[in-house]
Amino acid sequence: MYLRNTWYVAAWDTEVTREPKQIKVLGEKIVVFRSQAGEPIALMDACPHRKLPLSKGRIKGDHIECGYHGLTFDCSGTCVRVPGQDRIPAATNVHSYPVVSRYDLVWIWMGDPALADPDKIFHIEHFDDPEWGINRGDAIPFACNYLYITDNLLDPSHVAWVHQSSFGTAACEEEPLTITGTDNGVIVSRWMYDTEVAPFYKRLVPFEGNCDREQHYEVRYPSLAYIKAIFVPAGSGGDANNLPEGQYFQMDSYNFMTPIDEDTTRYFWFQVRNVSPNDEEVSNYMSESVMHAFNEDREILVEVQKGMRDKITRNVDIAIDAGPLLFRRRLQKLIAAEENSNQEA
Repeated sequence: MYLRNTWYVAAWDTEVTREPKQIKVLGEKIVVFRSQAGEPIALMDACPHRKLPLSKGRIKGDHIECGYHGLTFDCSGTCVRVPGQDRIPAATNVHSYPVVSRYDLVWIWMGDPALADPDKIFHIEHFDDPEWGINRGDAIPFACNYLYITDNLLDPSHVAWVHQSSFGTAACEEEPLTITGTDNGVIVSRWMYDTEVAPFYKRLVPFEGNCDREQHYEVRYPSLAYIKAIFVPAGSGGDANNLPEGQYFQMDSYNFMTPIDEDTTRYFWFQVRNVSPNDEEVSNYMSESVMHAFNEDREILVEVQKGMRDKITRNVDIAIDAGPLLFRRRLQKLIAAEENSNQEA
């Protein structure tokens, strides 16, 4: 079950071209391409006649032509030509999905098109800030349900065991978490004091010695995450709004999990940072290291998917599951409310 009246990431901007391409979101096959003006277009990827994917057809100006019998559709999904007949039945129109390009990503609205408000797209602070660097990520296929990934992102403690060579230190094992439910998601966070800088960050922090470190994991419904990592010299942490000038490192990681279907997810990500804004070597180091860590997550979560699917005893929840469980309960309520509203309509 999915929340539909919301924005999902469909693709990187560079993936959508003048050539028709099939993507899959929430189990639906969709053809994406660009208009002559460069705007992204998304239509149901099935010709109404014999259901050949329109992605197997061809682009002609601002129209897409089916590769089987030539039925032709404009960018709104309206059928404008049926070869061999003058009358065009209304049933030949195909569904059009609202899409918007923003932050080098193409966003798609899977619900009621009348409710698609671009102002509700996740806001990326510092994206175009020249004083902040950016390392552009990837779109990683995960062979697991998207909720196992949101579980993982609301569980900062897992870095102590899964990411020992990169993000984790011993302090990540026991320091208690603060869990906050918001109108649009769940936040789990904590400050860890006078601890060693984790291996991945040692090259990036602008100071020597131990640190105070904030972990801020915020997942918004249905599957969008903002992860903030702050490092300051030991003894100066505790307030993210009052950081020592020139003596702190901040990395904001943005993670967008798009369900392909119930068993597969496409994971889009990138980071922005407050140091070395124009240093490509730093960007490459961060991208390679983060990709390594995400592959560690993927290896774990693929096995979790299998284990939960094939379990013969019930799974046991523990204290560190409080954030993920709160998120799941609230998301399920939103999905149920949306379904009830659709039935009443």
